[in-house]
Order: sequence, then C-alpha cells, then structure tokens
Amino acid sequence: MDKKNLDKVIALRRELHQNPEPSNQEVWTKNRLMEFLKENTGLEIVDRGNFFYAIYHAGDDRRNIAFRADFDAIPMDEGIELPHGSRNPGVSHKCGHDGHSASLAGFALEVDQKGAEENVFFIFQHAEETGDGGAEASVFIGENDIQEIFAYHNMSGMKMNSVNIIDGTTNFASRGMTIRMTGKQSHASQPEMGRNPAFAIARVIDGIPELVEPKKNRGEVLATVIQVKVGDRAFGISAGKGELLLTIRAEFEEELDRLQENLEGIAKDQADKEGIKVEFTYNDVFPVTSNNPESADKIREAARRKGFEVVEMEKGFRGSEDFGHYLKKTKGAICYIGNGLDYPAVHTHEYDFPDEIIETAVELFKELAGVQ
Repeated sequence: MDKKNLDKVIALRRELHQNPEPSNQEVWTKNRLMEFLKENTGLEIVDRGNFFYAIYHAGDDRRNIAFRADFDAIPMDEGIELPHGSRNPGVSHKCGHDGHSASLAGFALEVDQKGAEENVFFIFQHAEETGDGGAEASVFIGENDIQEIFAYHNMSGMKMNSVNIIDGTTNFASRGMTIRMTGKQSHASQPEMGRNPAFAIARVIDGIPELVEPKKNRGEVLATVIQVKVGDRAFGISAGKGELLLTIRAEFEEELDRLQENLEGIAKDQADKEGIKVEFTYNDVFPVTSNNPESADKIREAARRKGFEVVEMEKGFRGSEDFGHYLKKTKGAICYIGNGLDYPAVHTHEYDFPDEIIETAVELFKELAGVQ
C-alpha cells in the first residue's frame, strides 16, 4: 500500500474515532467519509441518505463486485486515555468500525490510483450494531447487479494480521424478543379477582431449557433472558401486566424460526390458561451470516498470494453481523483479520482499533479486485 495513502487513512481513522456516532445517527461520520473520498479520488459517489457508496468503473463488460464497511459506534464511554479519544460522552468506537471504514477508504484510494480488473463498489453502511443498516442498504445489491460482495471484521484473540475464514455460518442469526402480557390488577389480598401474568411468564422461562437442548437441534441454539418486569413496586397491588425480554439466537436460521415459534406457542398457551392477553415484538433482528464457499475460497487464495496466514475457523461466532442481509441477495464472504492473541476484546473499555491491520485489509481487498 502506498505510504501516503496509508498515512492519510490512519489519520482518517483517528478522526472518525474522535467523533463517534451511534447507530442511525451517523450524520457527521457519513459526510466526513464522503468528503474524504471527494477530496482524494475521482470515484463516482452515490448518496443514499443513511448510507452511501462509491464506484470505480472498469468497463461494461466487467463484473460488478462490492466491498462493505460499517461506520457506527456503540453507546459506551471511551474508558481509556487516547490522543484520539472520543469527544462524545457515552459513545465510542469500541467495535472498530472506524477502522473498517478507514480500510475501505484506503482501498478506494488505491483502486482509484492503480485501477482494477472489475467494476468495484465501495459501500459505507450505517447501523450495523442494531441490524438496521444491512437491512436497509442491501437493496444496493439488486439495484446495481452486484455479483459478489466481501467484507472483513477485526477480531481480538486471533493472531495479528491473520485472515480467519470459514464456509457457511460465520455469525449466528439473532433477534431481540419481547413477550408482553396484559391481565388485570387486583388488591394483593384478593389475587383471585385479577389476572396476574407472573406465573405465565415464569412458565415460559421454565420451558426454555428444553427448547435449546443440544440433542434436539442440528446447531447451537440459545435463548438468553435479558429482563423480566412484572407489575409495579406497590405491595398492595397484584400485578396486571408484565414483560419478558429475551435474545434468541441460532447457528442456523431455520432453527431460530422454530425457537421463536415454540416460544410464542408456549406464551399463547399460558396466556389462554390465565385468561390474559399476549403480544410479541422484535428488535435488533439479524439474519444468519453464511459465507458462500466459492467466495470464501477466493479470500483464502488472495490471502495466501499476499503471504498472510490463513486460519480455518472451527465454528462461527454466536454474535451477529448484519452482513448476512447482503449474502441473502448475492454470493460473498466475510473474514476476520486478527488483532493479536492477547489484544483487548471488542466492546470493552480497553479496546482501540489497531491501525496495523489496515494495510492487511487493503492488500487483501486489492487482491480480490485484481488491483496491480
């Protein structure tokens, strides 16, 4: 990678880090990235509101391939002293999306200056942390006839600059599930006069272990209790309403669908028995992210040609990744580039994206796009 380009994008990464914005609020971040590309490249830039993309045109007879980076931060204080620390209290880039965007910007500089064998689309996406961004931005695939898409995520606990890859599930599907039950309040001395949802909610929780039993599922299935709230803090009143918040996730999407259906079934049965109303709402919905084996092989081959260590992942991550929205619409793959075996984990106060892996990501993407 050209040293001037690398120096520019490291400075950009640190500028992004200083000005983090949470999901669906990334106005400054998006505008700064667009400004950077306009100042430093001649690429066509398409503004889509919450997200944008840039295009390198190689020719009408070439394939359309895409590379995606996310740019949202998380609602978390910086927690450590950094010369480029967050200036926005309660928000910080503790997942490294500042580094992902800087890497894609660096790749764009290199393609603009050196050319590529394919038509290359550089998509900069908002709101990965909530799953909204991929759901919204993936329309870009059909609109531009994207034939293949690639991405990377930085990851601690993996050898520095190693390229970690797997066929199939790289990130579990997940959903935030709220089960809301509404009965009828009564005086605490006469609970029989009301409809208290506490026991119905308790029985839903009690049914979880059987639903996630490994012997009953092809892959790993989880249902994590996030919050239980029943009634109000008033000892004279028997509760008339309650909520159960769960995060449900699975290695395979069809098993997540079945888990959701079974949980809804138990809740409906218990609500009917207690004579109460039940409703379901869902938040932070992520599909499974499943690598196309052919695309994953291209990452393996590109990494080896560049001299990077390729590590085969034994299993995908339980944590979700909204890149799965794109992979439902075209073939592609995501890999993990290692931050180091002992590097602080993402989503912790001690973490800061390691600038050393930017060049690894850029060189890997260049090889995939046929940049000389």
